[in-house]
Parts: sequence; C-alpha cells; structure tokens
Amino acid sequence: MILGWIGTGIMGHSMARHLLDAGYCLNVYNRTKSKATELLNAGAVWCPSPKAVAANADIVFLMVGFPQDVRETILGSQGVLEGLQSNGIIVDMTTSSPTLAQEIEKECRKKNIVSLDAPVSGGDLGAKNATLSIMIGGDKQTAELLTPFWNLMGKTVVYHGASGNGQHAKMVNQILIAGNMIGLCEAILYGFRCGLDMEKVLQSVSGGAAGSWSLTNLAPRICKKDFAPGFMIEHFIKDLGIVLEESQRMGLTLPGLALAEQLYNSAKSKGYAKNGTHALILALEELR
Repeated sequence: MILGWIGTGIMGHSMARHLLDAGYCLNVYNRTKSKATELLNAGAVWCPSPKAVAANADIVFLMVGFPQDVRETILGSQGVLEGLQSNGIIVDMTTSSPTLAQEIEKECRKKNIVSLDAPVSGGDLGAKNATLSIMIGGDKQTAELLTPFWNLMGKTVVYHGASGNGQHAKMVNQILIAGNMIGLCEAILYGFRCGLDMEKVLQSVSGGAAGSWSLTNLAPRICKKDFAPGFMIEHFIKDLGIVLEESQRMGLTLPGLALAEQLYNSAKSKGYAKNGTHALILALEELR
C-alpha cells in the first residue's frame, strides 16, 4: 500500500514520520520542500504537487494550515482529486471547517472516492510521541479500515459520525482550550506579579481541580520564557474564527470565545502570530 502525505510542518512532519518508520511507502509534498528534507532522507519520495502525490497513492493524508489551503490542496486544479484513482481515500487531518469537510465529501463521492475529516489535538508533543487525540468524521467502515494508521499517530481515536463531525468535535476542543488558556496566562501573570516561586505554585495547583494539559505542558514553557510554537497563534485564531462562524450558523452566542478571539488578535497585532498559543501571556502582560 502506498501512502501520500501533504503538509510537513510542526505536526505533519512527525505524523508522517511515524508512517514512514512503520515501513509504508510514502509520497510527500510540501510548499516548502526543505521542510520535507528529513523525511526524504529517511526514504520518502518527493512529488511536485498534491495531484502528483495522489496519482500513485491509495490513501492521501493532509495536514496543512488553513481551510483555503485544504480547498486548494484537494479541490484545486493540481489537487488530490485530480490525481487520486477511484476507490482512493482522502484523510484531512487539518483543523478546518466542518462545512468544507461536507463539501469535499460530496465532491469525492462523485468520483467514487472516500473522504474523512480527522483533525487532531495534542500539539507538537502529541505528534512527536504518537499520543494525539484523533477525531474522525465520515464513512464509518473506512474509518475502521484505517485503524492501523490511527494507532501509529494517536492514543485516543474516536469516531464521531458523518462528514464534518470530526471537525465539529475539534471545535469543541478549541473552545475548551481558548477559555482555559486565558485563565492559565492570567494566573501565571498574577503569580509572577506577587513574586511567587512559580515552580512551587505549579506543584501546588497542577494536581488539583485547576489541573489541565495546558497547565502541565505549557505553564513550564511560559516560566522559562519559551514561546516556540507547539501550535501557532495565527492558526488558533483561524480555529476560533471557524467556531464563531459555525456557531452563528447554529444560532449560538459564545461570549467567552469571542473574548478569546479578541485577545488572540491583539497578540497577533503585537507580533506574536508565529509564537505558540501560550504566548498570549505576552499580550496580556502589556494590557493596562
């Protein structure tokens, strides 16, 4: 079985490497070829376009940046649908729009191709350690067929139903993270301003009701002033925009999420767009 992989960024690179290390033949494409160098040195085959990746693959995975990238990568003139043969499978692991996932599924069905939306949570560490949470929408039988691949990349794999539902589940995840991150950053700011030893504070609070993945994994980075991205602020802003758009479509008002989007846009305007989501604290620190 030949696999295709499109998007070798912070998370996609590690996820693709797990498949390659398991012995699968892997065709790869990335807009910046240099970001795929390590995979190519490990045996992956470079392709000049998404269409070329798909032309000689049974299953094509993608992990790109924004919904417009997903659309172009799959539906564009040099996209996956132009190269993939009938009975092929497309797996979009990008966090993208549920509505777009449903549109892609309809277009794929016309060509007897199956598409799954399978966004993930767990950041760069989850990608490196193959401990991601994978949220799947689309054809159930196909989702079950791909179990060996899910298990190479993730620890928690849950099927959520029809196309788009994987993305909807990921939006729930992002809502939870957004509110939690504001609390995390404000709490650390408060502790710093009080002159507390934050290592001791984290020891006190991490095991109780305030504990969270973000507190355990990102608070120590903040204390070390390490704002390298596990997940970039500019991509998180994209996700929050998707949630707000979908919420409006459903007649929901989410004021906490709207506040988070405003704060993250402020962080972006201050030059932190390429930093990790925990760099929100830098923008909050400047508020007066």
